[in-house]
Amino acid sequence: MPNHLSAETSPYLLQHAANPVDWYPWGEEAFRKAREEDRPILLSVGYSACHWCHVMAHESFEDPKVAATMNRLFVNVKVDREERPDVDQIYQSAHQALTQRPGGWPLTMFLTPDGRPFFGGTYFPPTPRYNLPGFETLLERVETAYRTQRDDIDTQNAELVGILQRAAESSPLEAGAGMTGRPIDQARSRLLQLIDPVHGGLGTAPKFPHPFELGFLLRSRPPEVPEETLAGVHRTLSRMALGGLRDHLAGGFFRYSVDDRWQIPHFEKMLYDNAALLRLYADAYGARPDPLYLEACDTTATWLMGEMQLPDGGYCSSLDADSEGEEGRFYVWDRDAVESLLAPQQYRAFAARFGLDAPPNFEDSHWHLGVTSDWADLARRLGIAGEEARRLVEEGRQALGAARADRVRPGRDDKVLTSWNALTIASMARAGRLLGRPAWVESARRALDFIRSHLWVDGKLLATARHGRAQFPAYLDDHAFLLAALLEVLRAGFSKEDLDWACVVADRLIDGFADPERGGFWFTSHDHEQLIVRTKTVHDNATPSGSGVAATALQRLGHLVGEPRYLEAAERTLRAHWQVLEQQPHAAPSLLAALQENLDPPTTMIVRGEPAAVAGWMARLSALYVPHCLALGIPGNVPGLPPALDKPADEGVNVWLCRGVVCLPPIASLDEAILAARTGRGVPDGK
Repeated sequence: MPNHLSAETSPYLLQHAANPVDWYPWGEEAFRKAREEDRPILLSVGYSACHWCHVMAHESFEDPKVAATMNRLFVNVKVDREERPDVDQIYQSAHQALTQRPGGWPLTMFLTPDGRPFFGGTYFPPTPRYNLPGFETLLERVETAYRTQRDDIDTQNAELVGILQRAAESSPLEAGAGMTGRPIDQARSRLLQLIDPVHGGLGTAPKFPHPFELGFLLRSRPPEVPEETLAGVHRTLSRMALGGLRDHLAGGFFRYSVDDRWQIPHFEKMLYDNAALLRLYADAYGARPDPLYLEACDTTATWLMGEMQLPDGGYCSSLDADSEGEEGRFYVWDRDAVESLLAPQQYRAFAARFGLDAPPNFEDSHWHLGVTSDWADLARRLGIAGEEARRLVEEGRQALGAARADRVRPGRDDKVLTSWNALTIASMARAGRLLGRPAWVESARRALDFIRSHLWVDGKLLATARHGRAQFPAYLDDHAFLLAALLEVLRAGFSKEDLDWACVVADRLIDGFADPERGGFWFTSHDHEQLIVRTKTVHDNATPSGSGVAATALQRLGHLVGEPRYLEAAERTLRAHWQVLEQQPHAAPSLLAALQENLDPPTTMIVRGEPAAVAGWMARLSALYVPHCLALGIPGNVPGLPPALDKPADEGVNVWLCRGVVCLPPIASLDEAILAARTGRGVPDGK
């Protein structure tokens, strides 16, 4: 029996189009059927790279007997959490409120016909195990409860919706009056305490990269935080880049490490992780020019362009953890197979570098590559020069990469998400600017052009596109991340068109998402489909908080173009979420970044003059890693600039140093401009 998913664009939904389950996509058709037949809804949320989603699909959704029970008792709805983060957020929160446990994917929720959840979980096995009931038995029990306990369910639902609504409310604006830097200090102290002093990383296994928290620590100014205090940050960066979290053959980072030592990852590769880590390692290289950080940037950007960027410019969403039905099969090695591919001296060097001379580290039978010997130790052990050791290892790496390319590859989710693409655009433009890689900046521009031509339709932003079809009204994250991406692209090379678009996106962000009463931004726009609750996002998770990114980007754009409306919206966001910043500041590093720049506005450097001369100056200024200084080169005579940017473009080059709304007289010396950027000397106080 065909279901209702065959016309969808999501690769995840299409994976289930041939299931015997009568799946519906999220929408009015499914809810109308549930109301008319008075049947509960079984909501299943996942994504295409999710290992346990594949497991549950194979065990239950492909089983005709289980599917028949699902079809008899429920209206079954499939959701791709990447296309519908609004739906996923609500029901993940509901799961946590109902079970007092964190959620995850696959998310399995049971709803009344009006969409209110009354029971749920994540993965359920086909037969009882892991202290979980068998899925088919659970289905019968839930449906019976729906029939016989309706009053109890209605009472619980009223309480649950109230909990969700209260959680979505922000603090009164008065709570943020007189904001201080105390949350910044508290967050820094807490995060430094959480860093594993031996292996790096925040907390214990499973270890996630936490790029936003590490980036927050990295931006700490040396007078406030001694350099030695940040040793844990650099230890974390080194261990992640050397260990099994990074793909040492093709580049890119996996999702997280299942162990404390960063040896064995969960093997899915997500676009957003790699975007965030590329930015983090580029900033880290600016702060401390470690060749390992540069290598991590080079291999990650190369992987993004080579494996994730489509011919039309957009970046794909993810690569599966599984291939041929097994997690990690594409990535792990048999030692004998490696030895057969390499010459004896190559094998000795490669095995010593990547741990093949130790016992297997993956399921007691295979090896996943991670660096176990540094270059000096490797050369000593082999009795050869360091350069010779590097040559042999590189030859081995290329040989294994070529051999691995012939394996069955993990599936690729090739839908283009506006939010994740915007994160990647910002990172590629930033890393390309800082590290002098024009190809990366060009890659970012191609992706930006894709969004402009395919996802910006009649002055409105859409959330996702695949194979020529764009759909779903864009969310807060799409607008906020796009605005931040435009500002990074402008720093990599000025375009009046990009500046104008940034202002339009900012206006849409405020007009479409701002809460006029309590401040901050809703995750969905004012004209979005009505769900059971409307949410605001404050904490950073796998992606940064849209509220934090919006506040930072609006502040920066407000100072650039002299627009008080943008600055006011940013400040109202900080004040609206001041309670979170006081109580859990370490969980909201993106909002902390906005607070830092609200209390201490960054220095803006406006570089004007002849195009060729401006390009030369910007090449020098762009290579500086100065987190609290924004340089923007505007070559030649550009008509229609806002007054804050419309500085005279006389002969030669001049630099205007501005902070807040105050600018100093122009500087005509590049060396003086660099000194001012690095030291802050002569920078106005912004008042």
